[in-house]
Amino acid sequence: MRLQKFLARAGVASRRGSEELISAGRVRVNGACVTELGSKVDADSDVVEVDGARVELPRESVTLMLHKPAGYVTTMSDPQGRPTVAELVPAGEGRFAGLYPVGRLDADTTGLLLFSTDGELGNALLHPRRHVTKRYVALVEGSPDARDVERLRRGVRLSDGMTLPAEVRVLEGKAAKRAAALIGEGRASSGNARRHTGRRSRAALEHAGACSYVEVGLREGRKRQVRRMLEAVGCPVVALHRATFGPLELGDLPRGQWRELAGEEVAALREAARE
Repeated sequence: MRLQKFLARAGVASRRGSEELISAGRVRVNGACVTELGSKVDADSDVVEVDGARVELPRESVTLMLHKPAGYVTTMSDPQGRPTVAELVPAGEGRFAGLYPVGRLDADTTGLLLFSTDGELGNALLHPRRHVTKRYVALVEGSPDARDVERLRRGVRLSDGMTLPAEVRVLEGKAAKRAAALIGEGRASSGNARRHTGRRSRAALEHAGACSYVEVGLREGRKRQVRRMLEAVGCPVVALHRATFGPLELGDLPRGQWRELAGEEVAALREAARE
């Protein structure tokens, strides 16, 4: 394991902060000062010290899910001083040292966000070749017609290339009501959507019958991908919620709250990452 990753996993500092500690000569491995970035350590046998204090990894990995509310950026620290998801989980405390988010949800997106101290699990879940499905529900302006849905299913061209085929359906009746309940209050979130609507509120859109609910299942995770895909077919997103990550659902976990995953849930995630 790279030394900076070891230090970050142990909760000493962020990956970048750990690199600064190494460059400053404050880190020793088996009694020798190490200043070369990228140096590797054996977590089971090497003795790592920072400023003379021994550093060890947590004995057992921890994975948890958060029901992310809107208004929080997915990072453990933010130089701009914005609210971060780190404020909502037990980051840096005891066995939670080294906890980090698995992937990202943008600030205005709500829903299921995973955290783990297990770097291998996190990397496996996000690896583009593993294709672990994440399912979203979106409130959009207008309603995609059959042609739009087919485009989304086949893949649409974005600024960073064609998307992979997606699972897409327009929700109606009870399914739309369930989607509305998942999204909850939400809020107008996309700058493009706000410009397109002339700043009409979500309530005004719904009252006018000018919006619909769409479910999207993705096997990739580009930046703001669901929003960009739906905008590409002329249906800007008003509110967005991640409902599932692989085999996991939020269930009745309240917004803003977290819970640790049971062993069988972690095993199910590992299995999903191997498929």
